[in-house]
Amino acid sequence: MATDTQIQEIEKLVGQVLAEEAEYFCVEIRIKPTNNIKVFLEGDNGLAIEKCVRFNRQLYKLMEEAALYPDGNFSLEVSSPGIEEPLKMHRQYLKNIGREVEVVFKDESVKIGKLLAATEADIIIESTSGKGKKIVIEQFVIPFDNIKTTTVQIKF
Repeated sequence: MATDTQIQEIEKLVGQVLAEEAEYFCVEIRIKPTNNIKVFLEGDNGLAIEKCVRFNRQLYKLMEEAALYPDGNFSLEVSSPGIEEPLKMHRQYLKNIGREVEVVFKDESVKIGKLLAATEADIIIESTSGKGKKIVIEQFVIPFDNIKTTTVQIKF
């Protein structure tokens, strides 16, 4: 089975697992040559480790029943993408409204600001520069077509 076909089959099974839980969604599936399958899920209100464990067990059982790997020669990991991973889906942008993001444009330029909104076509971020009386707050509308990656920034 080709990797694309494998990913499509696993996506269908993930869809079955998540069918009853509308607040959770699949962000990405990666398969390593060693049949190590990584399924990255996200939740509109976060994803608890207990949910990952439950989803992993359900998905593993479905994969065995579907005999995607008849010899059982596969491993499965279910987790959230992690904060260092760029946002891949519109739903992730919606979830992160109000947070600081770094947007890397296709020309490699960078803009950092607070994510204010996300539509189907673009995002709006607010950038603050300067200090004291010289503070400047600007809003930028950035079409998705111009974005290479968007990553949530953690502030301590």
